[in-house]
Amino acid sequence: MSKLSFENTKIAFESLSDQALKRAYYMFNLMRNQKLVNLGTGLTKFALDIGLPVKGIIRSTIFAHFCGGETMEGCKKVVNRLKEYNVYSILDYGVEAKSNEDELEKTAQYLVKSIKYAKEEPHFNIVVSKVTGLIRFELLHKMSQDKILTIPEQEEYDRGVQRVKYICKAAYDSNIQLYFDAEESWIQNAIDEIVTQMMEKYNQEAPIVFNTIQLYRHDRLAFLKNSFKEAETYNYFLAVKLVRGAYMEKERERARQMNYEDPIQPSKEATDKDFNSALKFCMKNIDKIAICCATHNEESTKLLADLINKSSMQNDHPHIEFSQLYGMSDHLTFNLAKSGYRAAKYIPYGPVKEVIPYLIRRAQENSSVDGQIGRELGLLKKEMENRSLISKASASQ
Repeated sequence: MSKLSFENTKIAFESLSDQALKRAYYMFNLMRNQKLVNLGTGLTKFALDIGLPVKGIIRSTIFAHFCGGETMEGCKKVVNRLKEYNVYSILDYGVEAKSNEDELEKTAQYLVKSIKYAKEEPHFNIVVSKVTGLIRFELLHKMSQDKILTIPEQEEYDRGVQRVKYICKAAYDSNIQLYFDAEESWIQNAIDEIVTQMMEKYNQEAPIVFNTIQLYRHDRLAFLKNSFKEAETYNYFLAVKLVRGAYMEKERERARQMNYEDPIQPSKEATDKDFNSALKFCMKNIDKIAICCATHNEESTKLLADLINKSSMQNDHPHIEFSQLYGMSDHLTFNLAKSGYRAAKYIPYGPVKEVIPYLIRRAQENSSVDGQIGRELGLLKKEMENRSLISKASASQ
């Protein structure tokens, strides 16, 4: 077992062919320019909306880099490649929120199919869902505000909760973990309530159902601690995916327009502090908490690895998972896996046009995160230089 180092680019990019490595390098180079990203994503959406034949270009570039395929079965090549390096796969059906009953029901059926598929694949033991794929957004918003639903709305909401229960039971029966993503703060209360009910029902014997906690919200560390108290009271495993968050600009703009308290942390340092505090809290209670540390932040990743080592527990403790997005931070995922930690890639999939909103967010977030693109490029350059794909002179430019 190798000593953990996030500087080892040979391990980080060993799974990538020269062609894939070059594609990643040029992709991140383009993403450095936020204006270009914004223009490109706008033109891409416009071209798709009016039916221009651009799917092939998207499929062979940004889609190939950040997505596993268009179908669950189409991801098998990616899953098998990652498995060779002891990296687990978390398949995420990357379509956006749906609004009619037929589409919501179709999503539920597809998720159950995903769970059954995962049961047969040892390195694919987690399925991801958004509650907005199962219950209409507007209903979640109304419930989060504690507003009384009309009788038809209540019946619709109850059907949505039954869909959530349906996939949770399928996960429980198959012993497959089910992650529910966090969403916008103005619908999150309803999501938290539903997912907590599912944890109480299905996490009695083992952590199956996971809620997601966004630590860029200033109230979420307290929420984590309160969630643990509730889990202790009702004797079930608290299972959480810890993330920093993905809706910051949207959240702040809405708070400003509607004149309510901004739910977002006052600074990145405050977010980092709460995220690391959350890791420490979970590790102190790891016998009754399962965590997925879903971050691209090296400091937090190293902190959790160090906490595992200091506790003298096994690196691949079943209650601890590290995760990064497919196409990003390979220096974290593959070096963790090589050192014996449970490391996974979060792999979105779905029809090209359906996952375009996801891909646009990835491009925009990457271009706006200070230091992320530079770090990715620096490591890619180093490995390209090691493989003699570019000269040292080119790498230094």
